[in-house]
Amino acid sequence: MDRPADLIATPLTADVVRGALELEPTERGVLPHRLPARARRYADPQLTMVEAQPSGVRLALRTRATYLRLETIPTKQVYVGAPPRPDGVYELVVDGARVAQATADGGDTLTLDLATGAVEATRGSAPAVVEFGGLPDRDKTVEVWLPWNERTELVALWTDAPAGPVPGTGLRRWVHHGSSISHGSNAAGPTSTWPALAAAQGGVDLVNLGFGGSALLDPFVARVIRDTDADLISLKIGINLVNTDLMRVRAFTPAVHGFLDTIRDGHPETPLLVVSPIGCPIHESTPGPSEFDPAAMAAGEIRLRAAGDAAEVPAGKLTLQVVRAELARIVQERSPDDPHLGHLDGLDLYGGADTEEHPLPDNLHPDAATQRLIGERFAARAFGEGGLLHDRMR
Repeated sequence: MDRPADLIATPLTADVVRGALELEPTERGVLPHRLPARARRYADPQLTMVEAQPSGVRLALRTRATYLRLETIPTKQVYVGAPPRPDGVYELVVDGARVAQATADGGDTLTLDLATGAVEATRGSAPAVVEFGGLPDRDKTVEVWLPWNERTELVALWTDAPAGPVPGTGLRRWVHHGSSISHGSNAAGPTSTWPALAAAQGGVDLVNLGFGGSALLDPFVARVIRDTDADLISLKIGINLVNTDLMRVRAFTPAVHGFLDTIRDGHPETPLLVVSPIGCPIHESTPGPSEFDPAAMAAGEIRLRAAGDAAEVPAGKLTLQVVRAELARIVQERSPDDPHLGHLDGLDLYGGADTEEHPLPDNLHPDAATQRLIGERFAARAFGEGGLLHDRMR
């Protein structure tokens, strides 16, 4: 791609970087975070890793530019013994329509050994470059959506015409919290995660707090949601609590109440939708933890299996069936005092025959087509006519 001779730098500030809760200055640029520093100090290594993967984060500009150059330092994840992961995808959206994709070579590398838990970080030598050309020569809104699954340090943004922040859109701000499924799992690109798809169809402004492996009812995450401007809130609760075998029913129930109480301290009347887990056959009636299937690993594949004992369910072990029933009961119990609280059964998003027609590739995470299916169904049930969040969307 031919680079124009004269380019203009646009500062990478919070009014340009949408969907992040904090920009951390670094020696190389700025790093978007989906959790602020006050919450990150409590995070374990898994959450620290995934909150810096910018799912839902995008650069938003108003410009006549026909060429855009973004310099970044991505962090590539390498899993020992597994096939190489594809490079993270950047997507260009012009006036609401996705028009191009690109990837960035190079950057830093994080090597993880799932068998031993060892992690090794390797620093890259130079920024990677993402270029988009041929943009229409008119005033327009341009968004660059960052890879949902690749830590991305922003170094510089250049255009061939002046660019500035997008004026207020008037869209309602939707804050969503969930697991790796909400984070993006196997989405085809950053605008194809189910929350991004649902936000586009519902006409809302997304802040995605989906954290792979880390939707664990952490009190500091509830405080972040409490303190974040939001017109609409949804919480997808359950799968990580089961597949980490983190707690039993006795702890789960008050933890959910406490999470909701904390959010309500800052958002007493904001529509709040509690979403139970989507279907996952390995954990419907078998507790966690999940574990990697060694036979699949030996074949160079990643699949998971349930390692818990169903005989322990009467003693309080969590399964997805148990979680769904308890979440429905909790919402019903709270609803008389909280008319803005709602419940959505995750099986309405993916369940029943879906598990046969669209099986989970690794037994836990949806593929790209299923991400789209979930997003379309959520948009209809939450943002569509009669949905809990519909009346407050604009």
